[in-house]
Amino acid sequence: MQIVLNGKPCDVARDRLDGVLEELGYQGAKVATAVNGNFVAGPLRAETWIKDGDRVEVIAPMQGG
Repeated sequence: MQIVLNGKPCDVARDRLDGVLEELGYQGAKVATAVNGNFVAGPLRAETWIKDGDRVEVIAPMQGG
């Protein structure tokens, strides 16, 4: 299915947010996530279903000042 990841089209095979993150190489990374503009906390990613056309944002914290 095709989603929009951080503003760019992206094809993914998984249909839950945790699986999408794993598929895209974010497994174990400390990131913040949102689906269609709604924040999704880490424990809820396994319960968050992704549909074709959804907008997914993955944000990694920055270090430094």
